[in-house]
Amino acid sequence: MSNVPVAVVTGSNKGVGFAIVRALCKQFPGDVYLTARDPGRGQDAVAKLQEEGLRALFHQLDIDDLQSIRALRDFLKEKYGGLNVLVNNAGIAFKVHDTTPFAVQAEVTLKTNFFGTRNVCTELLPIVKPYGRVVNVSSMVSSSALGGCSRELQQKFRSDTITEDELVELMTKFVEDTKKSVHEKEGWPNTAYGVSKIGVTVLSRIQARMLNEKRKGDHVLLNACCPGWVRTDMAGPKATKSPDEGAETPVYLALLPADADGPHGQFLSNKTVRTW
Repeated sequence: MSNVPVAVVTGSNKGVGFAIVRALCKQFPGDVYLTARDPGRGQDAVAKLQEEGLRALFHQLDIDDLQSIRALRDFLKEKYGGLNVLVNNAGIAFKVHDTTPFAVQAEVTLKTNFFGTRNVCTELLPIVKPYGRVVNVSSMVSSSALGGCSRELQQKFRSDTITEDELVELMTKFVEDTKKSVHEKEGWPNTAYGVSKIGVTVLSRIQARMLNEKRKGDHVLLNACCPGWVRTDMAGPKATKSPDEGAETPVYLALLPADADGPHGQFLSNKTVRTW
């Protein structure tokens, strides 16, 4: 078993994820794993970094597939005895003008962005080593979407006592409400991506609380962040930040020094804690 520290970035063959891997290759004192659903694309991305003189390793990961997540978990346990840095970056977004029915968009978007991310956390958080760092890439859209929720939903999503089960119930309800075309009547905003990222931000708050309760002495820090509006396939060419600029906040959180006692359980953008 290797004593080398290890970092994993999900969904990292392009865009912000790729930029996060690039930055970690330069700054993280250990092995950095670039992951992708498609091994071909993943290997191509690793080769691209190699041309820049950077060494990333590849492991297949499809966050929509529990077997794939568990294969990665078993590999990390066997080779490294756990994990030091986890960046949950994998996510999807439908384009604004996409004509796919909203209920389908809601189901597909939440399946990956919320439920997939949650499954990765369920499997990998227990193997995060003491002084580990976990970064869940959310979005400022989670804040604006929260503002578009009914007062009752806002209260639930801001609660300091909401449980993971209750959050899962709410995310499931959103998908069901879209299928019945009653989501707006039920107090939801008209953005599947936004709701999925509310889920990621609130999940991060819950997970941080659980780490405090169950693993206080392990000094694991877990946060959600917004990379900003980044020029990627997802956001398009008009966005204001380059992928490397978008990677700055996630990388800052991934590399918080061992003696840091925060931020933890927070939502950050531009390296700054934002009010949720």
